[in-house]
Amino acid sequence: MRSREIFTSFSEKLIPLYGKNEAESLSLWLLEDFLGIRRKDLLENIEVVFIPEELEKALEALLEGKPIQYITGKAPFYGREFEVNPAVLIPRNETEELVHLIIKENKKVSLRILDIGTGSGCIPITLQLEILGSKVYGVDISETALELAQKNADLLGAFVTFQKLDILTEEIPFQDLDIVVSNPPYVRHSEKSLMHRNVLDHEPHLALFVYDDDPLLFYRTIAGKAKKVLKPGGKLYFEINEAFGEETLKLMEDQGFTQVELHKDLNGRNRILVGRK
Repeated sequence: MRSREIFTSFSEKLIPLYGKNEAESLSLWLLEDFLGIRRKDLLENIEVVFIPEELEKALEALLEGKPIQYITGKAPFYGREFEVNPAVLIPRNETEELVHLIIKENKKVSLRILDIGTGSGCIPITLQLEILGSKVYGVDISETALELAQKNADLLGAFVTFQKLDILTEEIPFQDLDIVVSNPPYVRHSEKSLMHRNVLDHEPHLALFVYDDDPLLFYRTIAGKAKKVLKPGGKLYFEINEAFGEETLKLMEDQGFTQVELHKDLNGRNRILVGRK
């Protein structure tokens, strides 16, 4: 069997669920991960002697709506590869933009940084590797997530201190921070109908959803607690629900933060918020 034949077969099966462009992208991802076949090999239409059972199972999982990152166990983020599993959210492009903004705005060395709700560890690990001499902490309520975050830090050679913390009920145990960053749960339960099935069925709801009657719960709590541990002039960065941009901005101002700014993502949506103590 030839590589192009396999690629076409996989794509045709996936198109009804994902559409043509995404189906082709997913098919190539599978071929690269399980067979080592790259786009160049498709152009040359190389021969494939054997298709492993794991590849067939991976295709079946995609057809059932399982995210490919959970199938392969890894996801790209800011030029690096992170291990992921269903205990953590899959890193998103918007979160890359959040990290890029932090790196761009903070050129000093040896910064003290805390990430709240760390998941796979993609935010604190990237910041520790990109900001010279930084001391970085990551907290999460999930022990499973923290274990994975530590594994990612070890694999990527990052030095991050991870600790279990329920931010809604516990105080932040670190002091004199230059930066606090968080991508907390911000999707309202009423927004579930707008979400793709592969997110709803497979990604951790604990990290995704907040109740409609208090959609800014995490932002209000984190802002209040971050204010106590940030240095004067320290910054708080949030990834936010675009539907509550102005409301979240006002919340930060009410908590005493100054120079609060909304930033749009590459799609023009209000997605990042930053304020200074």
